[in-house]
Amino acid sequence: SGAQQSATVANPVSGASLDLLPHFQLEPEDVYIVKNKAVSLACRATPATQIYFKCNGEWVHQGDHITQHSTDRSTGLPVMEVRIEVTRQQVEKIFGLEEYWCQCVAWSSSGTTKSQKAFVRIACECLWVPRWDRALASATPPHLCASPDLRKNFEQEPTAREVSIEQGIVLPCRPPEGIPPAEVEWLRNEELVDPELDANVYVTPEHSLVLRQARLADTANYTCVAKNIVARRRSTSAAITVYVNGGWSTWTQWSGCSTSCGRGWQKRSRTCTNPTPLNGGAFCEGQNVQKTACTTLCPVDGAWSEWSKWSVCGAECTHWRSRECSEPAPRNGGRDCHGPELDTRNCTSELCSHAASGAEDVALYVGLVAVAVCLVLLLLVGVLVYCRKKGGLDADVADSSILTAGFQPVSIKPSKADNPSLLTIQPDLSTTTMTYQGSLCPRQDGPAKLQLPNGHLLSPLGAGRHTLHHSSPAAEGADFVARLSTQSYFRSLPRGTTNMAYGTFNFLGGRLMIPNTGISLLIPPDAIPRGKIYEVYLTLHKQEEVRLPLAGCQTLLSPIVSCGPPGVLLTRPAILTMGHCVEASAENWSIRLKKQSCEGTWEDVLQLGAEPCTELYYCQLEAQACYIFTEQLGRFALVGESLSMAASKRLKLVLFAPAACPSLEYNIRVYCLSDTQDVLKEVIQLEKQLGGQLIGAPRVLHFKDSYHNLRLSIHDMPSSLWKSKLLASYQEIPFYHIWSGLQPFLHCTFTLERLSTSTCELACKIWVWQVEGDGQSFTVNFNIAKDTRFSDWLVPDSEVGAPALVGPSAFKIPFLIRQKIISSLDPPGTRGADWRMLAQKLNLDSHLSFFASKPSPTAMILNLWEARHFPNGNLSQLAAAVAEVGKQDSALFAVSEAEC
Repeated sequence: SGAQQSATVANPVSGASLDLLPHFQLEPEDVYIVKNKAVSLACRATPATQIYFKCNGEWVHQGDHITQHSTDRSTGLPVMEVRIEVTRQQVEKIFGLEEYWCQCVAWSSSGTTKSQKAFVRIACECLWVPRWDRALASATPPHLCASPDLRKNFEQEPTAREVSIEQGIVLPCRPPEGIPPAEVEWLRNEELVDPELDANVYVTPEHSLVLRQARLADTANYTCVAKNIVARRRSTSAAITVYVNGGWSTWTQWSGCSTSCGRGWQKRSRTCTNPTPLNGGAFCEGQNVQKTACTTLCPVDGAWSEWSKWSVCGAECTHWRSRECSEPAPRNGGRDCHGPELDTRNCTSELCSHAASGAEDVALYVGLVAVAVCLVLLLLVGVLVYCRKKGGLDADVADSSILTAGFQPVSIKPSKADNPSLLTIQPDLSTTTMTYQGSLCPRQDGPAKLQLPNGHLLSPLGAGRHTLHHSSPAAEGADFVARLSTQSYFRSLPRGTTNMAYGTFNFLGGRLMIPNTGISLLIPPDAIPRGKIYEVYLTLHKQEEVRLPLAGCQTLLSPIVSCGPPGVLLTRPAILTMGHCVEASAENWSIRLKKQSCEGTWEDVLQLGAEPCTELYYCQLEAQACYIFTEQLGRFALVGESLSMAASKRLKLVLFAPAACPSLEYNIRVYCLSDTQDVLKEVIQLEKQLGGQLIGAPRVLHFKDSYHNLRLSIHDMPSSLWKSKLLASYQEIPFYHIWSGLQPFLHCTFTLERLSTSTCELACKIWVWQVEGDGQSFTVNFNIAKDTRFSDWLVPDSEVGAPALVGPSAFKIPFLIRQKIISSLDPPGTRGADWRMLAQKLNLDSHLSFFASKPSPTAMILNLWEARHFPNGNLSQLAAAVAEVGKQDSALFAVSEAEC
């Protein structure tokens, strides 16, 4: 062939150079044909007279060679370079026999030299061929390696994982097979991972990415990228989350003992901050507070011993006696004795002079006379003041029919002649029947109707004529707030009437109520002195407005309520009613009534279950409410301190959601509230502003002092219609946020997304539970567009009745009947038929000592009955109890609803 003919040398060479064998400076290398592009093979040798390519054992035609001649500058020897092109068709002609290869052969006068073989292959896109089909693929042309739908599949892709910090991570990646084989690189958040720059990372020969120790910075999305000269493929991104489980810090030092005398408690705490849980890591298990009992030695105050005998009279006409602070001596920080240790006085003896005694006696007598004159003057002033007040009172209440005109004549069975002390009310047929609908209020013009001093006390109105007129708190509200807003005691009260009530009261008494809160103030008859008229207010404070300091394990159990004005004179206790959220038990709780002083500090005025230190305050604690007897108006709150981990508070769990949902997102709000009416009222008002609706009946959960958090989760949602956007498996409210009671509107929001705006039916379960404690489950199944079945649970905007009731309209028991019951049961009766038996019939016998401390025990019992049973009290039951007391004294007393 032409390829075997001798080639003509373009440039003659010296004879010496022809004695050398050709040496290849450039040999052909393996190449891939991409699509239909031809590839070029080249070789270069020196000294060479001829160079030809041989492909698969056959010489390439001389015309297909491109030859270049040059001279090597360093040796002066001739250099020959030859190139050929290989097309895809040439390679495909011999496919199936062997691989396509080419080789250079160079000649000189001394002989021939062959280059290395260069293989020419057709490149395929990266693809995956099943193991059972690879034999078929080997019998198919490379450009038809597999069907197109498999060209992007990885044999193994990295998967998302959550790993603990410092744990090792291996992300596997087996790329698709291809020709040439794919190269693999890794991306972290779309940035190239370079093992040369990060010693914590390396890539295995099998292309897996290894993180020796997971770090927080390694939290990212990882992607395996396979590429060759034909294509580039990406695996599915794998989200790696490096979490940190919480760890406890060291315990703090034990606190001081909670009491300065006797048995108390001390505690120590630790926090879940070593480390703090991150990225969904587990919260610390166990208690963050430990309590233990402690005993403090009680201080003993010193006391004086008896005086010693007088000493002998001295030369200066004095003698002395002494005593010691030793019975007992002060210890454990007790106070020392007050007073002198030594007492001296003049004495009479024959050695003393009596000349000075006369002058001293005269001075003594003059002093006594001066004191007597001052006392007489004070007595006269007091008599004049009393007479003036008596005259003013007579002018104020000139018509006694005010007390009797409000009642219908009653028919009571006559008492036996031998029992004149039994309750009897004879009908007065001469009295005209009328209804009392007003209150005694002053009629004065101008804004100076009520003068307020700079202090907290509201001065009573001056003497003047008073007439009966209707009381309208709503009409007078703006004027009342305007007149009081500039005074010091009122500046902390909320502006407006949403959370307050007010009214004008005299000796007939009355009642204030804050609607929908369970908070009221009962002012009994004769609690306000006759001749005095007070404007009284009742206020519910928002907890962010009043700072109530809590110490240790204390928690707020009730709303913070003010009644006033503080410092006014009350001759009988008023009764403040408010709700609470405590599951009371003496072994688990120490409950105290706190009152804010004029200086702004909070003081304990009563400890429930203990002997009261003063007769000014008393508290009747029932399952849902407490009734506080107080002779001093002010700001009150009920605070508890748990004595064991079994102590629990009631939480009200309430579910709200939007009444209208135009978007795909839908929020369910789960409120965890203190179980009192006032907090529920505030949440309902807030939700009305947000356009929310109740989607489930409220539930009660008992939350224990176990230091465990409250968890909330949502389950059993139809995945084809809804999905939750909550990343973690549950939400959590810290223990102390709930236990303190100072954060009233705690809630968690579950954000859901419906897959279509036509989806209106929502069905799921919401679980609320305390870790290792009580729990509740809500089954939600309703139509978000039109379901209003739970609207009946909402508190109405206003309760039946006015916030202020004045005079007889504020009481269930008619005034005359009340007075007759009091006068009949206050004196001790035969066989115990007196107020004690009435207290027993009404299940109030546990408060006998308190009732007995008051001038009229029966009045205290009836006042408490009024506070507990207004406005729905059953007078028939009270009448039956009074009648039972009458029967014990061989008499009969009956009062019916119609007669009242």
